[in-house]
Amino acid sequence: MTTTTGTGRVTGAVGTPHTRLEGRAKVTGAARYAGEIPFPGLAHGWLVVSTVARGRVRSVESGPVLALPGVLAVLHHGNAPRVDADYVGLLGRPDPIVGLFRSDRVPCAGWPVALVVAETSEQAREAAEALVVRYETEPHDVAFVPDGPGAYTPEPRGTNETDKGDLERELAASAVVVDARYTTPEEHHHPMEPHAATARWDGGRLEVYDSNQGSTWVAGELAQLFSLDPASVRVLSEHVGGGFGSKGVRPHQVAAAMAATVLRRPVRVVLTRRQMFSLIGYRSPTAHRVRLGADADGRLRAFGHEAQNATSTVHEFVESSASFGRVMYDADAHRTANRLVRLDVPTPTWMRAPGEAPGSFAVESALDELAERCGIDPIALRARNEPTVGPVSGLPFAGRGLLACFEEGARRFGWARRDPRPGVRREGRWLLGTGTAAATFPAGARPSTAAVTAEADGTFTVRISAADIGTGARTALALIAADALEVEPGRVRVRIGDSDFGPAMVAGGSAGTRSWAWAIMAAAAGLRERLALGGDLPPEGVTVRSDTSAAIAALPEKERHSYGAQFAEVAVDPATGEVRVRRMLGIFAAGRIVNPLTARGQLTGGMVWGISMALHEEAVRDRASGAHVGPDLAGYHFAAHADVPRIEADWVDDPDADDPVGIKGIGEIGIVGAAAAVANAVWHATGVRHRALPIRPARILAAGTGPDGNRGA
Repeated sequence: MTTTTGTGRVTGAVGTPHTRLEGRAKVTGAARYAGEIPFPGLAHGWLVVSTVARGRVRSVESGPVLALPGVLAVLHHGNAPRVDADYVGLLGRPDPIVGLFRSDRVPCAGWPVALVVAETSEQAREAAEALVVRYETEPHDVAFVPDGPGAYTPEPRGTNETDKGDLERELAASAVVVDARYTTPEEHHHPMEPHAATARWDGGRLEVYDSNQGSTWVAGELAQLFSLDPASVRVLSEHVGGGFGSKGVRPHQVAAAMAATVLRRPVRVVLTRRQMFSLIGYRSPTAHRVRLGADADGRLRAFGHEAQNATSTVHEFVESSASFGRVMYDADAHRTANRLVRLDVPTPTWMRAPGEAPGSFAVESALDELAERCGIDPIALRARNEPTVGPVSGLPFAGRGLLACFEEGARRFGWARRDPRPGVRREGRWLLGTGTAAATFPAGARPSTAAVTAEADGTFTVRISAADIGTGARTALALIAADALEVEPGRVRVRIGDSDFGPAMVAGGSAGTRSWAWAIMAAAAGLRERLALGGDLPPEGVTVRSDTSAAIAALPEKERHSYGAQFAEVAVDPATGEVRVRRMLGIFAAGRIVNPLTARGQLTGGMVWGISMALHEEAVRDRASGAHVGPDLAGYHFAAHADVPRIEADWVDDPDADDPVGIKGIGEIGIVGAAAAVANAVWHATGVRHRALPIRPARILAAGTGPDGNRGA
């Protein structure tokens, strides 16, 4: 609850539960998403994607399609305006897929080869499906084979490889060694709201109404792609129905802007579910070799983790899975490496907890194996290898709440009652087991700008190019602003998702709210100083703008991370291979929690995704065609309500003293370690290790159960 001080000022909104400010608008349909905003004269574009995995477009036979009712244009490499994708943007060089129709090359199945524009969406779709595109095909390779030929370490090498001590020597001197390989499949993030963009020219400016994770980011990229003055591009993204790393700069925004430029009328492009499997990125399949060497008491002498992922032939993307262990466990010798394999596939991209999600499955499974072989409790093993400084960097920790999470989680989960022997607990036909795993994710902050206005009516307006992708960020920022201004939250209006508000951090990397809060706090402090001078407010109010670039650059160098402890109980039917997660508990050290109501939803949502990762999710490519098998939400399995048990998420006190609000970040930490906790619980139930995800019934049946006699039916 908020409290009023003796001066009449209000404090204490941060840390108390508040429902979403836009919640009613969303559930009543008043909130309009990018694909719903009406425009006079709106035309509709439909992307046509390649049906071959490698080759060239020989011809686009657009004549018959242009004669169909309502069709306005067919754009392709032969007639489309040229865009420039040879630049370095906010997050580096863009994936060439956004350089739409620059050549006739086809590097993968699902590559955009044409755009059909028509008066209605139905006409555009019918024409797109009728369009004949002829290809010259070339041999392709889409099979991700761990340690196959061509694997390499990408640049910068110092980022992707770390090496401390002599790993081979320490492994040879270790009393207990784990040398195991783990794999995760290709996985996809499919937000409830599909990717959609509407572009129009208004008063000499290109306006794009979009669903994205950073309006200034997308505006800057479009300006470079179309060689425009950045001030002549405006991107608006008020409501976003999920992102998870996928809603950056994608072909649909470029296509909409291109068609609007050609036709001089508004054009909307919405991706289908099937198109999203190839056009918005995904989590690459990964392969891991984890080598751990320890003394008999479990103290690590050697820690080695080599991770590989697939990338496309046209763009490098590193799923930095080996980064997970660099801050987690100390050892005399510590070696990590991220490696790539080029294939004729679409380029992967960031997906919730990039690197840490698959990396934690491998490392935390291997730690569980080491604990078993040493005869040590898994939590005690982790405590025995708790570092005092960054194991690789040597930097001090800006808070290290991992053991506090394990202590609280073990107490609440009833870990002390656990029989460590696998395959001994039964309940009728079910084998029962429990498992645990650690979690971590970087807690970053990036420069941002914000403006806070004291209005003449006594209210305050915050303007910042933040993105609320379903996390409750808009509400959290209102609470932060209210405390900074010392007023009731009801007197604060927060406007977001408009690139005209100035540069700000994207909603990603668990750094959005932290970065935006810093900028709002600075602007609010400046505004209070201005208001303290007295005088009447002008009709337009008084505005103070902030820029946190200098403050963030001055941050002392430390290891800044959120942490967590995941616990899972599973039941396994050895006759059918069915695995049921019965309960999960996650305890997190993630800085100061701004809004407990939405924060708990973020954390449990990540844990549900971890269940899905452990037991269900796997996108399969057909080697013959190079395309997906079943690229839709019927063929791609994920956790449904029936798969989700009683899940609890809570946290321990863990503010960051260097942050003005004490925030660290919670967007990704919920999924990290969750799949490993489930997999470790499956081992405890059955006595068999599963090192390949997902752990589907067929894999349970193929592996059987352990040496205690519980095999087959």
